Amino acid sequence: MTTLTDGTFEWSRPGLHLGFDYAEDGPVRLVRWAAGPDAESIAAPSPLVDLSIAGEQRARHNQSLLSWGGGMRLRYTGHEAADGELLVRQRDPERGLEVTSRFRAAGPGLQIRHTLRNGSDEEVVLLNISSALVAVPEGAHDIVWGESEWLAEGRFHQRPLAEMLPNVNPEFHGRQNRGNFAVTSHGSFPSGEYLPTGVLAGKEASVAWQPETSAGWHWEATQHWGAVVIGVYGPTDLYHQFAARLAPGEEFTTVPAGICVAAGGRDAAFAALTDYRRAIRELRPVDARLPLVYNDFMNTLMGGPTTEKELPLIEGAAAAGAEYFCIDAGWFGSGNWWSDAGDWFEAPGHFAGGLISVIDAIRAKGMRPGIWLEPEAVGGNSRAARELPDEAFFQRFGKRLDETGHYQLDLRHPAARAHLDETVDRLVSEFGIEFFKLDYNVNFGVGTDVDGVAPGAGLLGHTRALRQWLSDVQERHPRVLFESCSSGGMRMDYNLLSVAHMQSTSDQQDFRKYVPIAAAAPASVLPEQAGNWAYPSDSMSIEETAFAMTAGVMGRLYLSGFLGSLAPEQSALVREAVALHKDWRQRIAESHPVWPLGLPGWDDEVVALQLDAGEESLLALWSRGEAAEVALPGLAGRTLEQVYPVELPEWKIRTDGDAPVVEVPAGPAARIFTVR
Repeated sequence: MTTLTDGTFEWSRPGLHLGFDYAEDGPVRLVRWAAGPDAESIAAPSPLVDLSIAGEQRARHNQSLLSWGGGMRLRYTGHEAADGELLVRQRDPERGLEVTSRFRAAGPGLQIRHTLRNGSDEEVVLLNISSALVAVPEGAHDIVWGESEWLAEGRFHQRPLAEMLPNVNPEFHGRQNRGNFAVTSHGSFPSGEYLPTGVLAGKEASVAWQPETSAGWHWEATQHWGAVVIGVYGPTDLYHQFAARLAPGEEFTTVPAGICVAAGGRDAAFAALTDYRRAIRELRPVDARLPLVYNDFMNTLMGGPTTEKELPLIEGAAAAGAEYFCIDAGWFGSGNWWSDAGDWFEAPGHFAGGLISVIDAIRAKGMRPGIWLEPEAVGGNSRAARELPDEAFFQRFGKRLDETGHYQLDLRHPAARAHLDETVDRLVSEFGIEFFKLDYNVNFGVGTDVDGVAPGAGLLGHTRALRQWLSDVQERHPRVLFESCSSGGMRMDYNLLSVAHMQSTSDQQDFRKYVPIAAAAPASVLPEQAGNWAYPSDSMSIEETAFAMTAGVMGRLYLSGFLGSLAPEQSALVREAVALHKDWRQRIAESHPVWPLGLPGWDDEVVALQLDAGEESLLALWSRGEAAEVALPGLAGRTLEQVYPVELPEWKIRTDGDAPVVEVPAGPAARIFTVR
């Protein structure tokens, strides 16, 4: 529904109300964002979009991308609403640029993107354009952001915004603030250093956001005339060597940005973002059961599968309750999973009776077969490296990019696309593959400059083509599941996760260090997509086995390990964890993450994650240090009951007032409770 008065218009959806204004001497502004027409707005006035083109000066001295140059010349030309979307049209009368802003309602939030059309008769070079701008009045906010690296994903921080943007008394100087807190991706690992998720948390209301791209992204919180402006961007000239040449009539569409507003603080914001992520996913019936996958890699074969090695793993996985069994790296080429990548034919001599005999053994145990694939990778020793044309690979300055013996396919090229289509179609047809673990292990830098394209734009084009390929291949093979993996969580973004079924959250092999990764994962990825490894070992004690399994239960259980070699007591703990997860997995897929002890720190001795499913929740507590008493004031009035492991000693719980206090023993130890 939209309503219009002179110089203003409004748009309402269930739980969402936006207000806009415009004038002859200014662009369209977002002036109101509320849960309903009569609800309090969290927004301060802000233009819808900002952009920079080559040959123009910035409009203000600033460390941010908020130049308010090209965007300030835009003028309202119309708007329309249909099918849950609002389109707002503006034009720059001086330059002839036209911008259509698209607001798509998704759960409690908005997915926003803008299309820039060159309506002039001269070429325009776009340097950056915002995906979303939202302003809130200055106040007592915390800023939440996440750092990440290989084996240490999801290290979130929460600090008062005033610490990051100090008060410099701009009124005294007669100037605008230049304060800017920014988080930026680098290279083709979009979550290799920082996570795209951000939150501005207040006591009464909070804002959460995410750029949705596997290419370059940037977000920032900027002070501007009494407000804090959240700017969300895809690749930019300043940070990602991006530029887009637009001939007359050509268009460029920004990467999507997801924005949610929630009543309440940090956890309320993450709950809203969780529901938004569910709303933008392309759900497929094959994933409706949320099946449990066993993978032979982590702390197990680590590559190099053979029939002899696989058969006992298949026995153990089936006995534990796995529903899919994935054969990981090393099944192809000559058996060297790195240098032979791209030659996706079974390695001769590795499998007695051929790879099909292993597939048959998986099916005979009632599981569905899966296989590892790194679709964009081509090893330097592979036939594909020799036969595919140079234009099918990432290049810089006329040379193929070579990273530790790997080349990177560019899926904008038809030969690269055909190579992958043939591979997947053949593996499904020949072996009946029903699960693909799609990996990505190399950061190829800013991108590719084939045909004179700016490298940041080349990377964006490739990642958009990758998403389209993944969507198209699922249309051809609707019964096949696809995991997104990238050296663990190095490409954990909703460009891919909106079409993938699950995401490996880390390659971390130390079960003690996996805890903060698994506990923080729902801040970045839906709990039902968070593939948390559970890899018990016969070297573990009973308590350590329960500790390792707990991480898997609190997400999308991803099973590994030499399960057949476990002691009977350990095997019982594995089966118990699997049964608990299966009992809860549908409720996990409707839950919201809560962190009763705060977002986990990397070295925290006690870590907590609650998956709130309404009247009943799952709560995991991990101990990695000395014994302690842990108060949970956020659960005041609730009852805790230990549900895993049932055969190990119960942790004592008392109340302080109405709040539960748990006596946590020295670790490693973990328990899972239901909260009612």
